[in-house]
Amino acid sequence: MLHRRQLLRGREKARCVRCAAVLYRGCGADLNRMAAIIMATVLTFLIAQFCPIVAVEFNGQHTSSTLFGAIEVLWSEQMEAVAAVVFLFTIVYPAVELSALLYVTLSLRGGFRPPGLNTLLRMVAAARRWSMTEVLMLGILVTLIKLHGQAQITPEPGLFAFAALTVMLAMVVAFDPRALWNVGDDLSVPAPPPLRYKPVAGAPAPLVCHACGIVADDAGLQRQHCGRCGKLLHRRRPDSIARTWALLVSAAILYIPANLLPVLYTHALLGGQVDTIISGVVYFWHTGAVALAIIIFTASILVPLLKLAVLSLLAFTSQRHSHWQPQQRTLLYRLVEFVGRWSMLDIFVITLTVALVRFKTLATITPGPGAMAFCAVVVLTMLASRAFDPRLIWDHAAPNQPKLAKHSGDAHV
Repeated sequence: MLHRRQLLRGREKARCVRCAAVLYRGCGADLNRMAAIIMATVLTFLIAQFCPIVAVEFNGQHTSSTLFGAIEVLWSEQMEAVAAVVFLFTIVYPAVELSALLYVTLSLRGGFRPPGLNTLLRMVAAARRWSMTEVLMLGILVTLIKLHGQAQITPEPGLFAFAALTVMLAMVVAFDPRALWNVGDDLSVPAPPPLRYKPVAGAPAPLVCHACGIVADDAGLQRQHCGRCGKLLHRRRPDSIARTWALLVSAAILYIPANLLPVLYTHALLGGQVDTIISGVVYFWHTGAVALAIIIFTASILVPLLKLAVLSLLAFTSQRHSHWQPQQRTLLYRLVEFVGRWSMLDIFVITLTVALVRFKTLATITPGPGAMAFCAVVVLTMLASRAFDPRLIWDHAAPNQPKLAKHSGDAHV
């Protein structure tokens, strides 16, 4: 749906009058405030990475680990693919987002447009989709509860740094990178021509850049790039439904071994133990941690299954050009996009548990093949949701779809 942009006040937000998606918010680019918060977040991020998270004592033996140390242990246990995924989601992507934002914000605050502005802001948007610090923090808490009662737990500076980092990253995510593009355009020398779309009767529908938000005329080219940031424009993502089905089928095949195969092996003096995802839920339930059992069951079993079902429904109805409930299907897609990352909870718990329970002959925990399969399921379902183009839902919607009523506090444009 094409809208005319309007200026908003501080706490207002503009929603699409057709599907209720938030188009943009009424917050300007306060570069001083942004730079201060991002610098503080970078410092907190460094403390969280280099300081131990917790120390564990068991029968006189001590062990502790940083996040990177936990990833190294996972790599040494022949789980290279899982270790690489955890490394990307918890260290690389947050670091890319923060470093790029800090460089761009400080440069714009200094009054000049930094080289590579377009590439950097596109990197921020891409890294933000895969950064999972908040899921990692919940995984740390689950690990501590799991080990509590079996060993003595001592919090280390890294634990408090990760807690603060989770809150501070939530503040950073509230910054819209598109506002920085507007500031960069103002500082360009020579100033770029105004990129304004002018509707013409009978002309093709406009193309929108999902990186910087500019609406452009359809020039009829086979490969048309955004005139502002250079991103390749697509009216619809190429082979969206075919790619979605391929990823969903792969994830569905791996979902069975992910739940049946062991994810952890425990080796101790008194014997060994094999844990699956389901047995972990049962363990927390029987030990009285009912809330934790429900969280793990929801994030690790229910959410992946619902993601497979919902994305299959969306792909099937879009492939059949269905007119059925486009607003509700769009809401389902947003829900899948929101909850998709939380399925990584079990992978982060496995990573930390394997690193902390390393007491030589007394007790050692190693990862099992189920962890690899489950990690693949999570990544494949997230890729499937990214491959699906939600605009396909509206391509064949009834032309007389009612417009949404105005919500309190929102500005519709």
